[in-house]
Amino acid sequence: MTSDAPASLEIPGDADLPPLALDIDGTLTTPEHTIDPRVFRVLPEWPAPVVLATGKSFPYPIALCHFAGVPERVIAENGGVVCVDERVHVEGDAERVAAAVDAFRERGGELGWGDADTVNRWRETEVAARVSADEALLREVAEEFDLTFLDTGYAYHLTDPDVSKGRGLREAASILDRDPAAFVAVGDSMNDASTFAVAGESYALANADEVAKDAADSVLDDGFMDGTMAVLAEVVERASG
Repeated sequence: MTSDAPASLEIPGDADLPPLALDIDGTLTTPEHTIDPRVFRVLPEWPAPVVLATGKSFPYPIALCHFAGVPERVIAENGGVVCVDERVHVEGDAERVAAAVDAFRERGGELGWGDADTVNRWRETEVAARVSADEALLREVAEEFDLTFLDTGYAYHLTDPDVSKGRGLREAASILDRDPAAFVAVGDSMNDASTFAVAGESYALANADEVAKDAADSVLDDGFMDGTMAVLAEVVERASG
């Protein structure tokens, strides 16, 4: 798909638009990995539910919803935590993940975030390591403890194999009384592939990894928030046409 990213988006008041499932890092951000300011204009105006689906720990997407002025509808920790309209659903074997982390550290591994480790401090269902961590050792531990290893490009994650963003989207859609196939999904990483499999329409950004591109219905020419804006503009145009 050839994209033409608008600087802003005008949404007709009577537009019948689909719900969205949007990744955050690499999708609602700039190439410098900061939140694109357009997020704070577009998301509050979107008339259908917007679900933010991320690998970050639970407080991060909740905070973004708060500051963007949108309802708290999030899939966090790669599907481990789903919070939609005051209902919180947690999945995954956190104790097995913790045991794997202990084994990783006992063998000399370091997660790499420093003493405060704000990346994992509030994480409930999985663990994330900096991409400078010992990948081979982390993969070894993941296999030993029957955990999924995810390389999102921003971090390495160890998560329960029964957990995924796609499964989280099914849960979110159920709470919202929506068909998961009604959602338009946008993302950039292998952890978005399961979302793409569940959503009815899916887009991988130009900065996406090959797993995400292979799983998406369409691949954009633009990356980051530019690509996301191009998708939203096309969805609005179709609904208005």
